[in-house]
Amino acid sequence: MSKNELKNQIRKAIKSHKLLLDPFLARERANYVFAEIESMEQFQKATTVLAFWSLPDEINTHEFVIKWAASKRMVLPVVVGDELELRLFNGVENMEKSDGFGIMEPKTGSLVNPDEIDFAIIPGVAFDRDGNRLGRGKGYYDRTLPLLRNAVKVGIAYEFQIIDSVPVSEHDIPVDFVVSN
Repeated sequence: MSKNELKNQIRKAIKSHKLLLDPFLARERANYVFAEIESMEQFQKATTVLAFWSLPDEINTHEFVIKWAASKRMVLPVVVGDELELRLFNGVENMEKSDGFGIMEPKTGSLVNPDEIDFAIIPGVAFDRDGNRLGRGKGYYDRTLPLLRNAVKVGIAYEFQIIDSVPVSEHDIPVDFVVSN
């Protein structure tokens, strides 16, 4: 089986597992994951935090982003062509659904240089214990992670998204930590 076939098989298995997830349990697990992140010294010291506005099948990040925007510079990605622009989050009222993927993104908010980010919360379809990450297959984070030179990179996932081994390529950059429930 090729690496791409294996990646697609993992994506399919995780997707079917997500469909079975009880919404109440999903909320409990998200609360646990963010309590763990908030207890990390690196997060407490961070001033500029990259997060993401979660899709319905991801650990819900919305409350976390809104809560911390009061005391930290919260940054969200915006899809522009094949790249992610990093924009300052300045309220839910300043978000709009993107054309391509239906992801809520900041429509205003200043651009943030990746070097300013000192803590990054990274989505993934699956992670392994070494921090290797499998994304949705478009490569946005593969192109963004190398730019986050000063950031502690933390993947967040449900427990069933942690697998023995993620197929990796030489350009893949692992996250520093994976927090799951």
